[in-house]
Amino acid sequence: MTYAEVKTCNAESSQENLNNKNYFDIYGPEGRAEVILKTPEANSTLNLQDIQALVTWVLADGFMPSWIFIKNKPLIPKVVLLYVPGLDAALYMSQSKIIASLKEFCGNPRPVLALSCVSDGMQTVDALLTCKVKRKRNEAHSALKKHDLSPEEESTSSASNNASLEELNKDIPFPVSYYTLTGKQLNDNGYCHNQPGFLSTLSAPPGSSPYEMLALDCEMCITCNGFELTQVTLIDVKGQVVLDKLVKPSNPIIDYNTRYSGITFEMLNDVTTSLKDIQEEFLKLVHKETILVGHSLENDLLALRISHDLIIDTAILYKHPRGGSYKIALRVLAKRFLSKEIQDSGKGHDSVEDARTAMELAVLKIRHGPDFGSPPQFMRKKLLSILSELDKTSSFIDDVSIVKRYASGTCHAIPVMSDDEALSKAQKEVKNGKVHFIWTQFSELNSYFKKQADDAEKFHAKLAELISLLTCHKKSLGSKGVKCSITSELREILSRMDSRIRNLYTSLPLNSMLIICTGHGDTATIHRLRKMLTEESETTICRGKLVKVLEELQARAEVALCFVGVKH
Repeated sequence: MTYAEVKTCNAESSQENLNNKNYFDIYGPEGRAEVILKTPEANSTLNLQDIQALVTWVLADGFMPSWIFIKNKPLIPKVVLLYVPGLDAALYMSQSKIIASLKEFCGNPRPVLALSCVSDGMQTVDALLTCKVKRKRNEAHSALKKHDLSPEEESTSSASNNASLEELNKDIPFPVSYYTLTGKQLNDNGYCHNQPGFLSTLSAPPGSSPYEMLALDCEMCITCNGFELTQVTLIDVKGQVVLDKLVKPSNPIIDYNTRYSGITFEMLNDVTTSLKDIQEEFLKLVHKETILVGHSLENDLLALRISHDLIIDTAILYKHPRGGSYKIALRVLAKRFLSKEIQDSGKGHDSVEDARTAMELAVLKIRHGPDFGSPPQFMRKKLLSILSELDKTSSFIDDVSIVKRYASGTCHAIPVMSDDEALSKAQKEVKNGKVHFIWTQFSELNSYFKKQADDAEKFHAKLAELISLLTCHKKSLGSKGVKCSITSELREILSRMDSRIRNLYTSLPLNSMLIICTGHGDTATIHRLRKMLTEESETTICRGKLVKVLEELQARAEVALCFVGVKH
């Protein structure tokens, strides 16, 4: 009997079982599902979408992957996808004896082309957990019409923007937190963090009800010390003004910047509010948990001299067609998506109008999904939502920030704080017969690399070792590779990882599929080195050698691995 005949027979017997309770098990009590990796073509590698497609093929109605054959697929009761960032192919090959469970349970891995090291880890998670699906014809037509509204529809749309955040959170494709900037996006776009002289937002007092989301816009003038703050405006989700105050710069004003700021000598003449005064007032309204919305907010927070991590930046939210560092002006976005003219009075910007516009644009994107405003042929959906639509139940186990971004309303959302906790929760969920898909992450290795990169002494020691090895061997990582020494701490981390994988595999029910994806290698060191080169930090090391090390590290980190096995 061929595989196709087995599948057809199984489908027919399942239908018959609906009519009577006599069920014939065509596989028999010794039936086993098996994974057979096909011989890869020369220089072929998988991408992250191939791994995601394997999940949907096994559990749902996706397309059969060309790189793998699954014998007796209907016998697989559930799929566990374990994400292990930091473990690239070179590290695995050099330390395979320590993490022997991978080959023991899943056989030889397939190489995976990870995302560019310029991206951050969250984009890898996003590639695994969101699917690009083709819009239906009527959906595409609707998307084209979304920012081409009649006057009556504009009124209705504007009214719907005046909803509370609680109302906004209902029936949206992705949670609001999905649109906040990642740590790398904050750094890449000039958001200051832990800078001397800056204040940081604080956690809201226990029992209080802090604002969940506010839009911010500031105006600045030019003093003998550069740009200084002259006005601060905060708007809530309903478009109401929460704060709108003028601020007296501490240094003599050279240019009121009226053509842009709208601020004049007369407006500031009797103002006594100082930067310190407005900081105190601002920090009573904006807490660590508050999402700040605005257009290129790095400039506003720089003028306020305040650090904040939860940011929705409409200049990044609505991507420029040319990509890169290009950004679309707020007035252009307002005209295109809100059908309104702003910043055209000739008297400068209106900070209330600008903040309200940024909030409306953010709400529009949140309501319609991350692909709103992009070419309408495709749209993104959460993997867990797609599985849910096909009556598959998921358990999502990860750090709370990732759970908030990717968990769907019907899945079991389980935030954890450590790899041991993730293992414990995963072991419990795999035993739940009603759960079909489990996602979790072991992040201790990646956290170790981040800690090493943040430690200046350890970073420079590693850099010196890499340069020495490259100089001695004069070989790129593309051949046999340069092997750095492995610290005892790293050995222990890899050993613990191996133990956790063994425990997870042991807990799996018979015929369950385990997929282990490593995503990328040590990108923390790469980001630190790139920053060092970009800022041209003072160093005695030849720039050419630093560039060579960077190239080698990037080539290594971008070769990830995928292990696939079935519990027997």
